[in-house]
Amino acid sequence: MTLFIGVICALAAFLPAPLQEPADIGKVPNPAKSAWFLLWIQELVSYSRHLIYIVVLVAFFFLLLPYTHWGGRDDGAERSRRPVAALSIAVFSLIVVLTVIAFFFRGRNWALCINP
Repeated sequence: MTLFIGVICALAAFLPAPLQEPADIGKVPNPAKSAWFLLWIQELVSYSRHLIYIVVLVAFFFLLLPYTHWGGRDDGAERSRRPVAALSIAVFSLIVVLTVIAFFFRGRNWALCINP
């Protein structure tokens, strides 16, 4: 872990951050996209603004997971944790897919462009 942190710090020192020029209200980019780690939420709410409630519910589920019988340290409870593991993988996969769609396949006015 120490080696990994050292490598990340070295990369951060030598690779420049991909920052843009300061914001100018007269020159707004089209489309205006969020930071890469929030693109999946922007993509999700582009379908319906009510989908943010699902994000909040899933976040509360994962936040409270250690306090349930699925998240405890029960020996022999591996079989009961499989649905939670499957849900975790599904949520992670959905986040990755939505991020890729928002990053690579969204064009002017947030229109879906298959050939960018």
